[in-house]
Amino acid sequence: MPDKTARPRAARAPAAYAALLRGINVGGKNKLPMKDLCAMFVGLGCADVRNYIQSGNILFKSEPSLAANVPALIERAIADRFGLQVPVVLRSAEELREVGAHNPFLKTGGNLEWLAVGFLAAPPDPTRVKALDPHRSPPDEFTVRGREIYLRCPNGLGQTKLNTNYFDSKLKTVSTFRNWNTVLRLIEMLGE
Repeated sequence: MPDKTARPRAARAPAAYAALLRGINVGGKNKLPMKDLCAMFVGLGCADVRNYIQSGNILFKSEPSLAANVPALIERAIADRFGLQVPVVLRSAEELREVGAHNPFLKTGGNLEWLAVGFLAAPPDPTRVKALDPHRSPPDEFTVRGREIYLRCPNGLGQTKLNTNYFDSKLKTVSTFRNWNTVLRLIEMLGE
């Protein structure tokens, strides 16, 4: 006999997300207008779509079931419309807050301009993580935690050999990096 006191399941409220696109509008390559990109997200059914700077940080709200499909759908839409192969990595507002709260290099001091985070599309194999060369680009340092790579690059982020090509080839996943100030600004904007 059915339980007549059971309440119908409420629809889940939309959650906030950041879609991080790799390698667009950098150095005059892979030009992609943010207005068009935002329209693609709206076309998928995302709400409150906005971008932060021109290098592929799109903030939006959606139900989790839609958000899970956004990277593949946006990658396909960009390829179809612009002929570009652009990886998209997704993080929820909660996941970004965790990244902001647990950067191991905040405790070591130094200039915040030296810090960056690489966001991985998929969790890396622990064996591959252990095989990474900690001395590849001295005095730069990195730590892999979950689906993030935390970087500390005292000679500047533009000088390090710890880049997307290195990590993607060694970890066999897709990465996109953001400097620490951008990470903090995305966290702030997702909380607005």
